[in-house]
Amino acid sequence: MRRPHIRIQQIRTDRGHEFQAQFHWHVEDLGIRHVYIKARTPQLNGKVERSHRSDQDEFYHLLSYKDDRDLHIKLAEWEQFYNFSRPHGAHLGKTPYEAMREKLL
Repeated sequence: MRRPHIRIQQIRTDRGHEFQAQFHWHVEDLGIRHVYIKARTPQLNGKVERSHRSDQDEFYHLLSYKDDRDLHIKLAEWEQFYNFSRPHGAHLGKTPYEAMREKLL
């Protein structure tokens, strides 16, 4: 399935070490605005935290792999399933792809 072309305008992250200078300037150089959520407010990042929980419960806990290449393949399969086949309660039983298409049409 072809992925739709969407231009990312802004990325909002917490203040984790992985989102500091190198990441910040990389996305800014790509023309993407990077903003930090207010410190000590995980409730502002609820959708991401819920997504991480699904990844942990439905992918990482069940995962076994041989090497980095195998992990990369399995992660791509999980991403494909999660976005195009797995129904989400937040989208009233639709997949993220179906919900996005409805908004774009």
